[in-house]
Amino acid sequence: MAFHIELLDTVALTEDMPTLGLTAGEVGAVIEVLGDGEAFEVEFCDNNGATYGLHTLRAGQIMPLHTRGQALRLRVEAA
Repeated sequence: MAFHIELLDTVALTEDMPTLGLTAGEVGAVIEVLGDGEAFEVEFCDNNGATYGLHTLRAGQIMPLHTRGQALRLRVEAA
């Protein structure tokens, strides 16, 4: 399932990534779009704003949380 992800989107990790110390559901921000949207640099910050992870992730490993006015459920069903 592919989503349209843009620079500065808030995204959630869709799978556990133990080698990176990340678990599914963690929230980060896209700080760079690589290629034609095939990969993204995602920054993960704690509640104090300190970065605890900066990783290159494939489009299939994240999903956008901002739906720009469209219900996320409808976007998932359409994909």
